[in-house]
This record gives sequence, structure tokens and C-alpha cells, in this order.
Amino acid sequence: MSSSTQTQSDVTDEVFQLIEAHQKKATRLPPIEEVRTILDHSIRGILLTFDKNYEGHPSGSTVDFACDTNGSPILALSNLAAHTKGLLANSKCSLRVSKDPEDITDLIIHLHGVAVSVPETEKESIRTSYFAKHQDAFLVDFADFQFFRFEPNSVTFVSGTATPLLRSGEFTSKDLREAKVDQIYQFSKPITSHMNKDHSNDTKLIVQHSTSIPVDYANMVDVDSLGFNVKAGYKNSNFKLRIPFPRRAEERKDVKTLIIEMLQAAKSGVN
Repeated sequence: MSSSTQTQSDVTDEVFQLIEAHQKKATRLPPIEEVRTILDHSIRGILLTFDKNYEGHPSGSTVDFACDTNGSPILALSNLAAHTKGLLANSKCSLRVSKDPEDITDLIIHLHGVAVSVPETEKESIRTSYFAKHQDAFLVDFADFQFFRFEPNSVTFVSGTATPLLRSGEFTSKDLREAKVDQIYQFSKPITSHMNKDHSNDTKLIVQHSTSIPVDYANMVDVDSLGFNVKAGYKNSNFKLRIPFPRRAEERKDVKTLIIEMLQAAKSGVN
């Protein structure tokens, strides 16, 4: 099991209860917005197809993808690959996308549907979208490659696996198509990199103040308009925590303002 996974045997009862109580009430994006946002910013997943050599049994392959404007994953697949041959024989498939492949307690998304070949009239625009996420994917221009659009019929998600904080749900393709991508999440990498490099102690103070959990460290993982997630540690245990903002961040500069406010509150002990 991942080192990120928390277990009650590793954490004192009191701290474990604080973690559970905090996580249950912590404000986060609506589930469908979280799913749409993570899909939009993900580049890799596990594609499950029906393998012609193992009739009736699914076969898994790691594939790269990039979502189109409707939230549908675009795949660039070689005709030489077994999964492509499987799709051409039976277009039904599933795609599994993990927010953090090393942590089974984090968000895991499953899309169920069909993968269809992209029409010639759309290939140029699809290629542009794909290369925006995969700048070095020169192989897709080889003759044996073609683009497929994954058209989901349903979307399921689960998080908090093997913990008391289990969340799960199911959405339709219409739900996914109409959901918004959080506009702050795109700034996660520069914000978290800066905070973890130059202000890690400030993050720890904010987490301690916001959660009442005496964490030994706290590193930012990502940021959205309603708050941020950290990977924290207490004694010999590691776990993830959700830290809500006092109010929604409408644009990138708001994140800095909110973090400064939270740090000032932490230093002064104001709730």
C-alpha cells in the first residue's frame, strides 16, 4: 500500500480523529467539477479493451491522452498495438485515470463507453489539442497511428479507498460535458513549487492552524479555486489533507492574497 495511505495503527487515536473530522467537513470542488478538472489536466491512464486473443476478457494498456473541449479523452494509438486491434473489433472500452497513481486513497476515475476513430475533417484540430499536452509525441504522425475519441456513456469515481473517508459517485456523459474545469487548478504547478521551495514552514503553520493537527511537515500538492491539498506527516505517518480557502479564488492573484491572510491568522491564532 502507498506510503500516502493513513492507518489508525500509525496515528494516535486523537490525531486520527482530528484528520477524519477535518476531512469530512473540508470544502472541496463539487465531485463532477473535480472529476472534469482532473481529467482535463491528466495525460495518462489505463485503457481496458477486449483482446482478440483472450475472447471475453478485458486487457489493460497504459496510454496517453488529451481531453477535447467536451471532456472526452483523445487517444493516439498505433494500428500495430493489440489494444487498437481490439478496439477496431469491439469499440467498447473503459479508461481508468488516477490522480495520484502511487496513492490508492486519492481520486480514481473510470470512464465507460466506446472509442471511435476521429473523422478526417477533425484530425488537424484534434492533433493540435493532443500536441498541446504531448509536445514530444512525434510518433503520432507515423502512418500506423490514428486518433480515437473516447465517448463515455458513464463516469464513476472513488476516493478515500480503505479509509473511513470513502467517497464515490456516478455521472452521465451529459454531466461530464456540462461540468466546468476549475480555472485555478491550471496554476497548481508554479504555486506549489514556489510554496514548497520557499515557504514550506508557512504551509505547515497554515495546516496546523486550519486543522488543529500537529503536523511535522506539509507540502502543497495542488490548488483549486476553493482551497489546496497537502501531503503532510505526523511522526511516522503520511496523509493528505484538504485545506479550504476562506472564500473562493476567482483568479490567480487571489490565491496569494488568501494564503497571506491564512498565514497571518495562523500566526496570530485567529480562527
